[in-house]
Amino acid sequence: MGEHVGGSVVIAGTRHHDDYSGTLMDVRHTYFIAEIGINHNGSIDTAQELIRAAAAAGCDAVKFQRRDLTRVYSPEELARPRESVFGATNGDLKRGLEFDTDGYRRLFEASREAGVDCFASVWDEASVEFMAQFKPPYMKVPSPLLGHHGLLRACRAAGVPVLMSTGGADMEDVAAAVRTLGDVAGVMHCVSAYPCPDHHSNVRQMLTLRSELGVPVGYSSHETGPYAVFAATALGAEFLERHITLDRTMWGSDQSVSTEPEELAAMVAGVRAIERSLGSSDVRRLPIEEPALVKLRRTSDYPVANPASSAR
Repeated sequence: MGEHVGGSVVIAGTRHHDDYSGTLMDVRHTYFIAEIGINHNGSIDTAQELIRAAAAAGCDAVKFQRRDLTRVYSPEELARPRESVFGATNGDLKRGLEFDTDGYRRLFEASREAGVDCFASVWDEASVEFMAQFKPPYMKVPSPLLGHHGLLRACRAAGVPVLMSTGGADMEDVAAAVRTLGDVAGVMHCVSAYPCPDHHSNVRQMLTLRSELGVPVGYSSHETGPYAVFAATALGAEFLERHITLDRTMWGSDQSVSTEPEELAAMVAGVRAIERSLGSSDVRRLPIEEPALVKLRRTSDYPVANPASSAR
């Protein structure tokens, strides 16, 4: 974990030489969130393994999803037949995927041991109060609930910095949510398609969000490849989010569109390389260019003894 600076994070020990002054500079990089969500399948052991995988890949945080089922689903929806390893109803499945207070204590402890932050998307007002007890660095408002202003007000009252995603929303929806929150740590452009084809990612919407709202922006990715994440990095995302899994063939509704540990590590490495490549906007000659310039630089042609003969 590192020091949070306006949505970015300074990672201890990550330093580079400034190209001009030669002094050591801190590298600020995009806050990369590994969205575990419900891909733990109700197992604390699996959740802890995912936390360790996220940390090993170089992520800054892991995120879960928290629901008070009686507030999120009607009795009829919970009673709907749905076969799973947990039972015969939709309620059996949903209850099996939730962790209690002790479970979240263990997840926060595992995250501290692994060196990553831990927080959750909150799907109802009671879950805001539940998550606040763990003093997370953020709470996340999921895309479908941008218009749930009671939830937004509960997040604001909790006093925990809020991230929000914008899937399925237009500019008016997003601006109204930001006004209700009063302050927001970051707004993350998102396309609520699972998976999202690259040509529908529209990553440049981040720039509109930044310009219109004047807040830190990021990207919550639902693609299967890395390219939209890389594009968001190059465009200055301060937050990135990606669903992760131990194995896409595991059972569960989100597994097949999630990223496995080896792919995650390569993606984070690519993000860090892009951040380094962006460098400085100052147009100057770099010391690293000197050997080539000594060999190749000229400010005029060499004089020719007989210009006519050289033209033949």
